[in-house]
Formats: sequence, C-alpha cells, structure tokens
Amino acid sequence: MSRKLLLLLGVLLTTLALAACGTGEQGSTSSNGGVEKAVLKVGMEAGYAPFNWTQQDDSNGAVKISGTPEYAGGYDVQIAKKIANGLGMELEVVKIEWDGLVPALQSGVVDAIIAGMSPTEKRKLSIDFTENYYTSDFVIVMKKGGKFEKAKTLADYKGAKITAQLNTTNYDVIDQIPEVKKQSAMDNFPAMRVAVETGVIDGYVAERPEAISAAAANKKFTYSELKDGFKTEPEDTAIAIGVRKQYELTDKMNEILKSISEDDRQKLMKDAISQQPASNE
Repeated sequence: MSRKLLLLLGVLLTTLALAACGTGEQGSTSSNGGVEKAVLKVGMEAGYAPFNWTQQDDSNGAVKISGTPEYAGGYDVQIAKKIANGLGMELEVVKIEWDGLVPALQSGVVDAIIAGMSPTEKRKLSIDFTENYYTSDFVIVMKKGGKFEKAKTLADYKGAKITAQLNTTNYDVIDQIPEVKKQSAMDNFPAMRVAVETGVIDGYVAERPEAISAAAANKKFTYSELKDGFKTEPEDTAIAIGVRKQYELTDKMNEILKSISEDDRQKLMKDAISQQPASNE
C-alpha cells in the first residue's frame, strides 16, 4: 500500500473517530467558545407549579426553553441544573405536554424527564427511573367558600365534582371517594385551576406542593387537610427522574441526587413556591 493511500486512510479513520465522540446516549453537543460540551436534554411541561412553570425571563435561576423566547422555572428546573452540573453537561429544557413526555424520552427527543413524575409500576414497564428526589401526598384543591371547603375525610366529598390530570395516579384515586361525581380528566393544572375558579368542578386531586402553590398564587383557593386520606402505594406519591431503559447515566444521576440533602430539597421547594408567577385573583 502506498504512503499516500496510508495517509488518506489515517485521515479518514481520525475523522470517523471524532464524529463518534459527538454522538451516543449522553445527548448531543454544543459549542461554547470553541469547546464542545455534551447537552442533557430534559423534558417537562413547564406548567405544573411549583415543580415547573413558564416565565418570561431568567429570574430566580430559570432556564431558557429550547426553541422559544420563554424560560422554565421551578423545583424541577433546580434539580435538573444540579444533575447537569454534576454530569458536566449543559442543560437544555424542552417543553412537552404531559402525555408526550414518555414518547419523547423513548424516541430520544429528550434524555430525561424531570417533571414531577411518579415512578409507578405501569410507567416502569416502558421507562426506568432514578431514586426519588421528592415525596408528597395527595390532597384536594378547591375554591374558598365552596360547599366542600370544610371537608375533612373522603366521605365528606360525597357528590362532589372532582377531576385530576390525565394519565396520572391522581385521577385513579378519585374512585376512593364515596359517590363522587368523577369528571373527565384534564390535560394540565392551569386548566384545572380555571375550572375550580369558574365552578365547573368542585375540586381536583393534586400533590400537596401543587396545592400549596395554587393557594399561594390565588387567594380564592384552598385545599383539604384530610384526616382519612387517599390510600396509595409509596411510588404513587414519590417523584423521580424518568430515563430510557438501561440509560448509562442513571447511576451517576443517583449519586448526584444522594448528595442533595433533605434540608436542601425542602428549601428548594419552599423557594419554588414563593417564586412562582402569581395568577390573577
């Protein structure tokens, strides 16, 4: 083989090797000042305060939403930033409707779901999860002064028009309310808040942080402190990061999550609740 041919072969192999470095399960790469850095694409609704929401600037550590002039803020965003920093990757937030999150993960549109998602057994059939990064419980959000404001047990909601988000455990547990008027599931929490305020429904099932957030954002809202609450499995009220099956960064993500103390997690949630965009009262 001639020296010229050997040289050409060497150049070709080097080019292929460099191209391979920019691909793989760890996400795409971006160029910042000429330095290539892997990108962690994280999917979320950006509409589930205090876990995640949409705002118009980068205040309070919000992150630009890919392909839009808007920014994502909230508890999930702060967790996503810690994960990306720990991995040495650049964070990219991708705004996706709730029902589209798992398909987007499976197809590689995003590398992780950090969106207040519970690691239920049903979801584990199609994707994997990290260790939990938050745990809560279910309550019912309603309007102040309404018929069910003083309800203390599930039985007190007899005849109430209750709903929750589509394809969530929140919606499934409504069946535990005796003689409830279960309404059609809704796509997102902003729609449910409007439905409560306008009297279309009596209330909706939410995780406690969302309920606190709703009451903080709108003085017309309150939520129940149930003495005899919903019966749930631990994974129903836990929150974890969704990843593809056998994702190579899952163990590293778990290490990063373990480094975040419970005090830090509670502070992040408290900050998120106080920083959420206020709604019209």
